[in-house]
Amino acid sequence: MYRIFFGCCLIVLLSCENKMTDVNKLLSEEVPLDEIAHDVLINYSDSAQLKVKAWGPTMRIDREGKETREEFPDGLHVEFYNQRQQVESWLDSKYAIREYTNNIIIARDSVILYNKSNDKLETSELIWDEKKQLIYTDKFVRITQPEKGDTVFGYGFETDQEFKEFKISNFSGKMTVDEIDQALSGNENDSEPIRKRKRLQ
Repeated sequence: MYRIFFGCCLIVLLSCENKMTDVNKLLSEEVPLDEIAHDVLINYSDSAQLKVKAWGPTMRIDREGKETREEFPDGLHVEFYNQRQQVESWLDSKYAIREYTNNIIIARDSVILYNKSNDKLETSELIWDEKKQLIYTDKFVRITQPEKGDTVFGYGFETDQEFKEFKISNFSGKMTVDEIDQALSGNENDSEPIRKRKRLQ
C-alpha cells in the first residue's frame, strides 16, 4: 500500500467552496488506489455556505472495482452548521467509513452525537446521509437531556443534522446498567429484545 502526503493538499482543496460532487469527482480521477492521508479536514458546503466540517487523523482510500470507500480507522469528529454559520451539533466516533457511491458515513464504536442544549445520544453505530441531511440508526441508543432532566433508551433513532428534534422507533423499558452498557457496545445477542419493545405511538 502506498503512502502519500496529500493531507495538506486535501485541506486546501476541500477548504474551497466546492460542491461535494466536484470533490468526489476529483478524488475519483486523481487519487491512486489504496492511499492514506493524514490530518484530513473536509469542508462540505452548499451555495457558498459551510454546512459541515469533518476531521480525521487518518483517512484510507480503498477502491474495489467501481466502489470507493474512505475509511477513518483512528476516529472522526464532525461539526454541523446552521444557516447562520454557527455550530449546532457535533458527532464523534472511534471509527468511521464513507461509502462513496451511497454518500453516507457510517460511524462506529463509542459514537456520540450532542448539541448546544447538551442533549447527548450514545450508540454503537450511527449513519449520516449526506444528501438527505439525516442522521439515523437501528441500533440501541441512550439519549440524555440534562435541561429536561430526562433519559430515554430505545432501538431505532432519526434526527436532522442539527439534532433539535428526534424520534425513537421502539422505546425500551427498565434495563440494568450492565444491559445498557452491553447494548451500547453493540454486543447484544438480540439487537432488539422482544421483552423490551414498546412501539412509538
